[in-house]
Amino acid sequence: MKSLIKLCAFLFVVSSYAQQSLTYQKPSDEILELADVELAPAVQIDSKGEHMVLLYRNQYKSIQELSETELRLAGLRINPVTNIGSRTNYYTNIKVKKIKDKEAKQVSGLPENARLSGFSWSPDETMIACLNTTAKGVEVWVLNIANASVKRLTDANVNANMRSTINWFKDNQHLLVKMLPNDRKNLIDTAVAVPTGPTVSVSDGAKAQNRTYQDLLKTPNDEFNFEQLARSELKKVSIDGNVQDFLPAAMYRGISFSPDGNYVMVTKIKRPFSYIVTFTRFPSESIMYDAGGNKVKTVNEVPLDEVRPKGFMSTRMGKRNMQWRGDRPATLVWAEALDKGDPAVEVDYRDVVYELNAPFSGKAKEILRTKQRFSGIQWGNDNNAIAYDYWWNTRNLKTYLFNPSNGKSKVISDRNYQDVYSDPGNFVSSKNEFGRYTLNMNGDKLYLMGDGYSKEGQFPFIDEYNIKSGKTKRLYQSEYTDKLESLNYAIDMKKGEILVRIESQKEYPNYYIRNIKKDALTPITSFENPFKSLEEVDKRVVSYKRDDGLDLEGTLYLPLDYKEGEKYPMILWAYPREYKDKASASQSTANPNEFVYPYWGSPIYWVTKGYVVLDDAAFPIVGEGEEEPNDTFRSQLVGNAKAAIDAVDNLGYIDRDKVAVGGHSYGAFMTANLLSHSNLFAAGIARSGAYNRTLTPFGFQSEERSYWDSPETYYTMSPFMHADKMKTPLLLIHGVADNNSGTYPLQSERYFNALKGLGAPVRLVMLPKESHGYRAKESIMHMLWEQDQWLDKHVKNKKKEEQKIEKEETIKN
Repeated sequence: MKSLIKLCAFLFVVSSYAQQSLTYQKPSDEILELADVELAPAVQIDSKGEHMVLLYRNQYKSIQELSETELRLAGLRINPVTNIGSRTNYYTNIKVKKIKDKEAKQVSGLPENARLSGFSWSPDETMIACLNTTAKGVEVWVLNIANASVKRLTDANVNANMRSTINWFKDNQHLLVKMLPNDRKNLIDTAVAVPTGPTVSVSDGAKAQNRTYQDLLKTPNDEFNFEQLARSELKKVSIDGNVQDFLPAAMYRGISFSPDGNYVMVTKIKRPFSYIVTFTRFPSESIMYDAGGNKVKTVNEVPLDEVRPKGFMSTRMGKRNMQWRGDRPATLVWAEALDKGDPAVEVDYRDVVYELNAPFSGKAKEILRTKQRFSGIQWGNDNNAIAYDYWWNTRNLKTYLFNPSNGKSKVISDRNYQDVYSDPGNFVSSKNEFGRYTLNMNGDKLYLMGDGYSKEGQFPFIDEYNIKSGKTKRLYQSEYTDKLESLNYAIDMKKGEILVRIESQKEYPNYYIRNIKKDALTPITSFENPFKSLEEVDKRVVSYKRDDGLDLEGTLYLPLDYKEGEKYPMILWAYPREYKDKASASQSTANPNEFVYPYWGSPIYWVTKGYVVLDDAAFPIVGEGEEEPNDTFRSQLVGNAKAAIDAVDNLGYIDRDKVAVGGHSYGAFMTANLLSHSNLFAAGIARSGAYNRTLTPFGFQSEERSYWDSPETYYTMSPFMHADKMKTPLLLIHGVADNNSGTYPLQSERYFNALKGLGAPVRLVMLPKESHGYRAKESIMHMLWEQDQWLDKHVKNKKKEEQKIEKEETIKN
């Protein structure tokens, strides 16, 4: 009876919390000056390094844009009025320039109020096709790079709902475009439609242990709407605007031309649909057509993929990863599982790779077997290609040099992919005669381009790899110790021309062409720093040790008004990452020379408000051998936090009674756990997190076990289960339309209810229309205002009485 009375009292308290009506707020001027700036353009460069295209966009969307009609179906978010993804990023302006020219040309003929997306270079790289979204729908436009002008090719009847919307024919004169079908039926308004019966789901006994996806189909009405929105007709559109029929209406998903342009592989979605997985796992068939639209052959049929064996390394049976061989005119390649797709099955080889030449009849040829799960191939020629496989459970990555003509292979790299110090780099590719990126080969020589992380710092490099001897020779290594040089793309390895990006703490990232043979550096952009007020910020990477000896680090920023000897409040921002060995977990990847760039979710803004900021603090969770990282998640979490605070406190910068912790997504989950199981922090900020792991019972993040495999793990790691221990002020922020697997808005709502009912100081802010990452300017400015108010009240101006109570609790515990 007492338990019932307590429960009733709890429910009464939970249901009676106060709501606040609040209009969107803006942060203080110091933060606003950094948050509301014009972005530098995105850069695209042709493969020869001759022309550059500059794409300009607004940093944020508006809440009005996010409020446009949106349907959430089968993992997609669609605007049914315009027929394109409702969360699509749009560019508003284009400029072009020759690499050697100083100034860029403004592109003429752009549509009024342009909303451009889906950029696709023509095979000869003289043009770029793109989409423009109007109030009524989507159009196709084409940019002529030489004369810096655009023109419209189609009316606003393009269907961009299923992506792969525009594809160039080999002749550079035509595009294959998804268009709205003439027989599309009116969509059902599911909000007012009268149900014709219940929705029934059935299990036949097979284990379907899928992650907790969102935006799934839920009713027959959803199925109907999805099919209508997915259906397209394929049209052949000339660059003069002439439109011809190509294929009749179907639910087209993927479209891929062969390297020689003589065939096009089209993948269609089929019924039955699913209510537990997204559209990528619906039944499908891949059909080969010639360039005239005549059917050649059905090359793959995939059933509904709801049921897979347990484990991250499980996969479906049958042909998968079907793609074109980039060094051949028209050869299909795919992988098939040899272990029934089940990682628990012991086999010598996990996958086999086959190829089949046009016209795709006869028996496929086996060209490779991989010891682990196949993950891709870089093609070279008939005798040389590079293949990769990996195994998540051991974090192992193998690289194979193999001969496609006879199937002979050898492993040339066998490493822990989390061990960045041993990373040999990525093989350099270049466009071949088919316009496909394949291995850049010079006789028996290949090239590798790497990030260059080491104990001494980060020094990106280019190596030459000899296929016959297996030896590497260093051709170039960045020598900067006060800047960061990123190697982006090899323009011409014979000439030694490399596209690089160079930045420093105060120097905004800009692009250059570096000639590694002539030791010459030619600037090709001159973007200005939009964050002038941060030019004098003191930024450094601090290294320290956890109690168990594990090496950790974080990027430390001192407040702009820093005075020697004064103690400041601090914000610690982090995101936990799982490792299978301590050596990899302790490696340094922070670079003090990176430009100070405060993006929307960054804590860096608060250096302008008198805070020390420790950003991207290392929070490794290690489980070596048979031990899983999450077996000791909480203790390692607290150990990481204590080590970070101790390190900065020992430097004399902070008042350790005024430290806040924050994070987004899994970082929010981290924050709630730290506040529940330590007395290290004055307050916390948790954005878009998950707090009750029983709501994600078939795994989360890197946890492969289900709730029923390890219930104690799910219980121990769930802040919701320990809400009674939480006394530290916590700001919860969540997007109402969060689409991330597991981070339902319900997670924050229920956690808030529990904390409120148990008397914890907590504030819940639900951002309308926002998904897992926030997009609207109004939302982001308000989020910054909320965080600023929270930090000001509970950290910077924390009352001495609160500090006294916390110290007493620490002693008591």
